[in-house]
Amino acid sequence: MAGGGSAANSNSPTAVRIVVAGDRGTGKSSLIVTAAAEAFPTNVPPTLPPTRLPEDMFPDRVPVMVIDTSASMENRGKLADELKGADAVVLTYACDKPSTLDRLSTFWLPELRRLEVRVPVIVVGCKLDLRDEQQAVSLEQVMSPIMQQFREIETCIECSAFKHIQLPEVFYYAQKAVLHPTAPLFDQEAQTLKPRCVRALKRIFILCDHDRDGALSDAELNDFQVKCFNAPLQPSEIVGVKRVVQEKLPEGVNENGLTLTGFLFLHALFIEKGRLETTWTVLRKFGYNNDIRLCDDQLLPPITRTPDQSVELTSEAVEFLRGVFSLFDIDGDGALNAHELEDLFSTAPENPWSEAPFANAAEKNALEGLSLDGFLSEWALMILLDPVHGVENLIYIGYADDPSSAIRVTRRRRVDRKKKHSDRNVFQCFVFGPKEAGKTSLLHSFVGRPFAEGYTPTTEERYAVNVVDQPDGRKKTLILREIPEEAIEKLLVEKDALAACDIAVFVHDSSKESSWIRATELLVEIASHGESTGYEVPCLIVAAKDDLDPYPTAIQDSTRCLFVCIGKSGYGNRGSYTYKRKIGRLQ
Repeated sequence: MAGGGSAANSNSPTAVRIVVAGDRGTGKSSLIVTAAAEAFPTNVPPTLPPTRLPEDMFPDRVPVMVIDTSASMENRGKLADELKGADAVVLTYACDKPSTLDRLSTFWLPELRRLEVRVPVIVVGCKLDLRDEQQAVSLEQVMSPIMQQFREIETCIECSAFKHIQLPEVFYYAQKAVLHPTAPLFDQEAQTLKPRCVRALKRIFILCDHDRDGALSDAELNDFQVKCFNAPLQPSEIVGVKRVVQEKLPEGVNENGLTLTGFLFLHALFIEKGRLETTWTVLRKFGYNNDIRLCDDQLLPPITRTPDQSVELTSEAVEFLRGVFSLFDIDGDGALNAHELEDLFSTAPENPWSEAPFANAAEKNALEGLSLDGFLSEWALMILLDPVHGVENLIYIGYADDPSSAIRVTRRRRVDRKKKHSDRNVFQCFVFGPKEAGKTSLLHSFVGRPFAEGYTPTTEERYAVNVVDQPDGRKKTLILREIPEEAIEKLLVEKDALAACDIAVFVHDSSKESSWIRATELLVEIASHGESTGYEVPCLIVAAKDDLDPYPTAIQDSTRCLFVCIGKSGYGNRGSYTYKRKIGRLQ
């Protein structure tokens, strides 16, 4: 991999907007005019209109619009608006006025942070021809402390509009900082590739390793070069690339070719040498954007569905996931441990199951590993909650077919209930109930976690998902969604709140009358909402903590409540409510 030209493609920005700011008299307008017209102006207005630089001025041939600004107090609002719309900011100081350099760290850079302008900053010392050479110090010596404090500074450069010194370079560096930013790729402090960059490059490496031998052969390296840079590598160039790697990193090359370690080393080397365009060209050729995620055109298009339709994996996608599970179950124990799971997602921007709602949502076996059923359950949950993100992660781990072939939109629940039949494989149960009723314990029990003695109130929705065996031998996936009591009012503001619900469960502490009363109140509230919005759902009342002394008239009251609820909801004799009293303490 010898690098190459950096022609911008569809995944890179189509235009760059550079805002020039700094103290009055630091040379902002002269810098812009001279760069655009290639002639130093005799008369410069206080503030220039937006100025477009010639497209052929830089190799990427991406249009650059430069915005001049005024530092006067009366224009402070307009200045803030311009800065907030910038792709990059050029901050100027005058080389002959040290006070303007001080103002960068005392005013301008803190002001950018206050305005939350998070774009690359190029610091430019103008009027280089006027600096007193008797007091000259190196640019590195002057700027190093400022760059340590303000990591958003991409580059520092000095120039002279009058003598035409380094003018194109100013805007080249600004454009380059937008098209080929350092921050997503490289940690300047640690001097290493950033994790998300490593993950993307690993995925690219695997896609190019056609024979799956863990190395890029000469032919695979050449194919990679042609795909990314539209030019083949000569045999001598391939030898040269491998020699450079082997001299610095012996494990970077083996008998089969360039290893992943060597591939990553080369990209770190390009970046350290300032050739970020090489790595960005590779990333963009494989569909990555500036956040090092796949661009929208690589992903699932928006899904059209009604609120009571859900999204599931197709059988093709499930079979793909079964193969992935088998591939990454290195020790063959039928479970993915934490290391194996991290390895599986090492080609995604991050492990999507490391945080809520997916962390600990599925059953783990005694070895603290995720079984195949648990693995598929997590995917079912992800696809149900966020199909686009779910399919995106399928692509990251190797799904190569059309993204739309991975999912299917199910029939409307309303139709399923009318026909009393559903061909869905994933069902969702909303779990309601008062505080300390045992809702969380119900979820824990469902995924095999032990009973916890201490009470921790649930403040946010949580999920538990597992596979349920059917009498006919088939398997269905059930998702339990626990909704805290305080969140119910907010939930029911939405007309479609119950559209995705297949059954509502109401849990109460069987030893407390108040818990029973509150559970039935919630049942009436949910049932009434379902009736009024057209999303009627079957309801199940569950008495938890059956090992404690029961509230004496609970069963009698439950029967009375059952008829009252049915009457209020207008369900008649549909049998929508059931009283279940066999959960116990869920141990």
